[in-house]
Amino acid sequence: QVQLVESGGGSVQAGGSLTVSCVVSGDTYYSYCMAWFRQAPGKEREEVASMQADGRTKYSDSAKGRFTISQDSAKMTLYLQMNSLKPEDTAMYYCAATNYRCGYGSFLSWGQGTQVNVSS
Repeated sequence: QVQLVESGGGSVQAGGSLTVSCVVSGDTYYSYCMAWFRQAPGKEREEVASMQADGRTKYSDSAKGRFTISQDSAKMTLYLQMNSLKPEDTAMYYCAATNYRCGYGSFLSWGQGTQVNVSS
């Protein structure tokens, strides 16, 4: 298993940018697929972006073209660079990890979340 700790959330104006981070510790075997999820009050949890150890990435329709998922293996950190932020991006952002390939299994590890607020 791995432990995930998110950070970097905060408040930003619409159109601005923000990067959230997720530090990974433990057995990296359980982080072949890592992903960012978000959930706003009263809304369903949404997978925003995912990334495999082989570099394959996937984005939700809302994130595509605006968000970039990346990782720094040396720092064992996953990032989500969010550009052109919109008020509807406001949510609690969580990172998650699993040993499965993305799209082929449930996530085994979850972080505590970091809040992102986008004002209009």
